[in-house]
Amino acid sequence: MDDLLIDRHEGWLKLTLNRPAARNALNTELLSQLAAALMGAAANASCRAVLLCGAEGNFAAGADIGEIEHKTRAEGAADPRKAHWQTIRGFRKPLIAAVDGFALGGGFELALMSDLVIAGETARFGLPETNLGLIPGAGGGQRLMSLAGRARASRMVLTGEIIDAATAEAWGIAAWKSEGSAIPEGEKLAAKLATRAPLALQAAKRALVNGDDNPAALTLERTLFEKLLDSADKTEGIAAFREKRKPEFKSQ
Repeated sequence: MDDLLIDRHEGWLKLTLNRPAARNALNTELLSQLAAALMGAAANASCRAVLLCGAEGNFAAGADIGEIEHKTRAEGAADPRKAHWQTIRGFRKPLIAAVDGFALGGGFELALMSDLVIAGETARFGLPETNLGLIPGAGGGQRLMSLAGRARASRMVLTGEIIDAATAEAWGIAAWKSEGSAIPEGEKLAAKLATRAPLALQAAKRALVNGDDNPAALTLERTLFEKLLDSADKTEGIAAFREKRKPEFKSQ
């Protein structure tokens, strides 16, 4: 089974995260395929927008825990995932995220890298990394703060709170809340964007992204994430998650 399904339409592309048994968790291979697909879409003049969604009722329920469990700080610094994330965020054409079900951790960070989020009625958003002894590592905290404000970002990052579609729309995280699945609305929006002036769309996105991202803050967030990879609390957090028990953190 392909981890990423690619459907080509007139003027736009649909990319479906397809690891349903893992709730479409973002392992390195899936991120690599996604980055490659976006590079191809960027080079294809006939593609003017991309829709990103998940298979079988979930967007992406975080990173692949198995890949993080034994990763050290040194390995985190050399992680190929960083380049994949940069490629995704650097995609110069409009990127739409149609979110159904879980968009947690890295899955939420992926949605936050899009230009427009559509939240289906089952959508649930969260950054639960602190319960694993970690923090968001792909800029999620910074982008959430830009969209929802510091108080709400602090609330979600520090407590790991998961919010629903209506809250995501009210907080400015989702541009729309759909009735039912977000995917049909996403398809309509992608088709609409495909009719607009492509150079103008790209110029508008570049101006908005440049005004939104703070390179120094994004770099600091990643550096702190990598430092935590060597902590005993990370080891305990992931062990507790796997054993379905409350973690016992010791600030080590």
